[in-house]
Amino acid sequence: MNGDAGAKRSLLRSERFPAILLLAAAIAGLVVANTPVGTSVIAFAHQHLGFLPFDLSLTHWVQDGLLAIFFFGVSVELQFELTRGELRSIRRAVQPAIAAAGGVVVPVVLYLALSGGGAAASGWPIPTATDVAFALGVLAVFGRGLPSSVRVFLLALAILDDIVGIVLIAVLYATDLQFGMLALAFVAVVLFAILSRVDTRHGVLLGIGLGVLALATWAFMLLSGVHPTIAGVLLGLAMSQDRALITRHAVEPWINGVVLPLFAFTAALVPFPSGSGGLPPVFWAVLVALPVGKLVGIAGAAWIAQRVLGGERMPFGDLVAAGALGGIGFTVSLLLANLAFASDAGLRDAATLGVLAGSLVALVLSAALVFWRARTYRLAGRETS
Repeated sequence: MNGDAGAKRSLLRSERFPAILLLAAAIAGLVVANTPVGTSVIAFAHQHLGFLPFDLSLTHWVQDGLLAIFFFGVSVELQFELTRGELRSIRRAVQPAIAAAGGVVVPVVLYLALSGGGAAASGWPIPTATDVAFALGVLAVFGRGLPSSVRVFLLALAILDDIVGIVLIAVLYATDLQFGMLALAFVAVVLFAILSRVDTRHGVLLGIGLGVLALATWAFMLLSGVHPTIAGVLLGLAMSQDRALITRHAVEPWINGVVLPLFAFTAALVPFPSGSGGLPPVFWAVLVALPVGKLVGIAGAAWIAQRVLGGERMPFGDLVAAGALGGIGFTVSLLLANLAFASDAGLRDAATLGVLAGSLVALVLSAALVFWRARTYRLAGRETS
């Protein structure tokens, strides 16, 4: 039994299976929403379950609650990369940073050009995200033979994209700020940081204390008007690195096996539009901005950076493959779609469909490009051996 459980946890920590599970959950949500039971399932997902002052729907418990655990994992990885990993020096970080900037600016410009303006324009942050789990999953499946520099570049790029997404969520989607609650949230984070650095043999008591402070941080952040997933970000950055890495390793199977599939399923509960009106411009804007904007922005900015700044160069084909992988927005893009159009269900549903369609296009395109590049390297290796 322990061996089976260990094998399942190992599978959920891999780069391939979680991406497949995430895609399957999103497809399941989309299919269910467009069956005869779809209306009932969507209504159930929007049922409120909670107690004052936490009166949240089931969907928001997933989006605002469980997803904070995902952002905790993201910020732990960010902390590691900034201190020990690929972003620990300016020299290492500058090219991925410029590529990430291109991968934000070009999709935003494309989105604004295609969205038709008006209320739809507020969805410009949606195509700025890269789903690192999905991107690394595609790389793991189709990239056998690629040099490690491609994975390193993609990981650094995706981490920087996550920073952009986190900042956008914190700045753009704060509502009715309550500074007293925000101050209490920061006090809880400071206490969490201090307690995580205590050297004690009482591991259970320490875990309980950290858990209580984490829940308090989340609650205060929710009540402050700042999106509560930011609590996960702050806790991941504040925790002592060794304990943070251990904690992330422990929760990773739950993130990949429960949190993200549940979020993907509930976010994809979107009925296809009926009638002759067709899909609104926001759908097409996201559909184009993710796969095209990311590829052009990342590959173009990285190519320019390499020639202006010098240093280690990646072949342009590798940059194009990395740019295509960056177009798989998925998790954070779905969250941004929900936040950007929280008060307009029609635009929210269209943007969600755009994220799913655009990410699928980017997935297929990146898989083909990664396979082509990997095959090129494998053939070159055989010729030189």
